[in-house]
Amino acid sequence: MIQLLEEHAESQGFKRVKTVWLEIGKLSGVEVEAMRFCFDAVARDSIADGAKLEIIEPPGVAWCMTCSKQVETQQRFDPCPECGGFQLQVVSGDAMRVKELEVE
Repeated sequence: MIQLLEEHAESQGFKRVKTVWLEIGKLSGVEVEAMRFCFDAVARDSIADGAKLEIIEPPGVAWCMTCSKQVETQQRFDPCPECGGFQLQVVSGDAMRVKELEVE
């Protein structure tokens, strides 16, 4: 993520990142608390040194092939909350991305 921020700083001409809004979906496999814990250490001496990290956690959404409904799910391989089936195809909530930046 820091490398991505530095590449964008070079191409867009900003000098410092003040705030990072990071979207981490419930089904992304990324441990949110570990990201919070490590961010300051990883950002030290970079363009994001001292930046504030804001994390947005969108829910996991899947399409159930059994009941033909779009449902919210908390973890991969959980059963469908509507019918109990296990044929779920993830639709969203499985990505991690930089949503927004506050820069100077």
